[in-house]
Amino acid sequence: MSSSPQPRRRFVPSSLRGKLIAQLIVLLAVVCLVVGVVTEVALRSFLLHQLDARLTAASDRGTRGPPPGTPSFPTGPRPPDSLRVPGQGIGTLGVLIERDGVVRAGVLLGGVPPSPEDPFPSKPVPEAELDELLKLPSNGHFHSVSLGNLGEYRVVSVHTPAGTTLITGLPLVDVTATLWQLGLIFGGVALGGLLLAGAIGAATVRRTMRPLDRLAHTASQVSELPLDRGEVALPVRVPDADTDPRTEVGKVGAAFNRMLGHVAAALAARQASESRVRQFVADASHELRTPLAAIRGYAELTRRSADEVPAEIAFAMGRVESESARMTTLVEELLLLARLDSGRNRVHAPVDLTRLVADAVADAHAAGPDHRWLLDVPPEPLLVVGDSDQLHQVVLNLLNNARTHTPPGTTVTTRLSTEDGQVALTVADNGPGIPETVLPEVFERFARGDTSRSREAGSTGLGLAIVAAVVAVHQGEVSVRSQPGRTEFRVRFPVVIIAKGRPSVPGSQRPHS
Repeated sequence: MSSSPQPRRRFVPSSLRGKLIAQLIVLLAVVCLVVGVVTEVALRSFLLHQLDARLTAASDRGTRGPPPGTPSFPTGPRPPDSLRVPGQGIGTLGVLIERDGVVRAGVLLGGVPPSPEDPFPSKPVPEAELDELLKLPSNGHFHSVSLGNLGEYRVVSVHTPAGTTLITGLPLVDVTATLWQLGLIFGGVALGGLLLAGAIGAATVRRTMRPLDRLAHTASQVSELPLDRGEVALPVRVPDADTDPRTEVGKVGAAFNRMLGHVAAALAARQASESRVRQFVADASHELRTPLAAIRGYAELTRRSADEVPAEIAFAMGRVESESARMTTLVEELLLLARLDSGRNRVHAPVDLTRLVADAVADAHAAGPDHRWLLDVPPEPLLVVGDSDQLHQVVLNLLNNARTHTPPGTTVTTRLSTEDGQVALTVADNGPGIPETVLPEVFERFARGDTSRSREAGSTGLGLAIVAAVVAVHQGEVSVRSQPGRTEFRVRFPVVIIAKGRPSVPGSQRPHS
């Protein structure tokens, strides 16, 4: 099985600070390279010009021929006449082409003392390099040639008044050595300069980018605020020092502060609207409780009357009584949600979930004898901090949800345990499951499931919303997983730690007085 090729990682900084520093170093490196190349070219031209002047003087000395009294060489090799001229330096190349075609060539040696037999010690020129020299035009122009082991030479070929051709050359070793030395020195200085410039540039860029860091810190603080619910205040703002409109960063900071102001105003308007709606729901629910109780009481009174009531009227009054009871349940649930949203009526006391869950399962068994109810709780008490009535309603709502939305004969398993230092309550059934389209909204208010989860009795659509609200108030979390044949609701609460008679929740903080 072949694996897909991994993309190559480019060694390019990802942050703006790194990119600026890298671009600065690259720019300085290009400038140093251009300056170095231009300097090398200019220096080489200058050194060649000086060498050409020396070569011209050496060629002129050779053209005049050896002075009178210069010893001759009747036997053995003879150097060209240009090498027997006083003033020629060590390493000077001389090639003399006689009128009869005889070629004599040599290079003056250094470190070899002259002798009567050889007053001008010289080294012969190899045949291959000599052939290259003989091909040069005798027009007095300067040429740079490589003579193998002899090295590089600057040579010039001229005609002499005696009708011969003289080729004179001077070594380029000093020029090359000077250029190499300059290049190494310039390269070292450039490298040190780049490192120093990079360090100074990094410090400068870091100092310049500090306003952006503060801006990012402010944005991070805002992103951590719970903006989705409740009353939200946005006290975080970009400092005034970073909102100067004369700078680019200041423009961004000022715009960010204006945006935060608009967001704060929108959140305040949202909170005010939610508060009005919540207050209306609470007031309406509270006011509806009295007439609903009266309607239900009169309906029950009619049923209990000693007089004979026609069947149609008895049926109608029975429906009035059942619907008033259902509407009373809806009003009570709306009122509870309103109280939970406003944060009122919060009770913080140790609650034994083991006993509470056992009682709730017993109530569910009485309400739904057609279902199979299984209970798995530990023998020892499991304590959480909260409101006993609200927690009891959480368990009842989960059990009623399983009973209402599953057919008779369904097995509902309630399990209570501890996991990772928390109390875990699980209510699972083997019913038809919750459709995937409904699952993400199952804890929303007035959420309705698909008809595939059969129900014999209607529901208000607030049961699971109350579960989520109560669990959130108790610093817990609730989740659901469902597939055909398995639906599981899981609630997790912090475990209570009893210390000196005072219950506490791990990770919680007491409010400051």
